Amino acid sequence: MPTVTLVEYNETYEEKLKKFHLPEDQLEFTSMPLDKIRNPSISKDTSHIVILHDDEPVGYFALEKGEKLRKYSSNPKARLLTSFSIDATRQGQGFAKKGLHLLPSFIRENLPDTKEVVLGVNKRNKAAISLYLKTGFTDENEVYEGPKGPQHILHLKV
Repeated sequence: MPTVTLVEYNETYEEKLKKFHLPEDQLEFTSMPLDKIRNPSISKDTSHIVILHDDEPVGYFALEKGEKLRKYSSNPKARLLTSFSIDATRQGQGFAKKGLHLLPSFIRENLPDTKEVVLGVNKRNKAAISLYLKTGFTDENEVYEGPKGPQHILHLKV
C-alpha cells in the first residue's frame, strides 16, 4: 500500500522539485517549492517540508518563524504554514489531506517547541479553506489584510 510521509527538505529532493508544476491560477495563492526554499528573505529557522508518496515528492510547504509569523499570531510557540502546494499532476488524489493529517505528529516529533500552526488563506481560495477546515484547522474569525486581499487566519493546535 502506498504511503504518504512528511520529511524535512534536503538536496536529494531538488531534481524532483525542479519538475514541480502548478497551474497559473494556483500560483496567485502560493509559490513554487524551490523558489521558497531559496528565498533569502525568509527566516533562517524556517522548516521546509516535503510531502512524499512512496519517497516521491508530491507536495511542499514551509513552517516559518520570525517577522512574518507576527502578522498572524502573537503566540511565541506558533509557526506559520506558507506555500502549501501539491504538484499539478498529483492533485485530486488526497495527498494534501493526508499530508495535513500527518502535520501534528510530525511537529510533535521534529519541532517539539511548536504548539500551534497558523496560516493565512485568501478568502477567494475556497478549495484551500475547505481543505484546512477538514483537516483540523479552526477559523476564529480573524482576518489579515494581505497584499492579495483579505485572508482568513486559521489555527491548528498541536
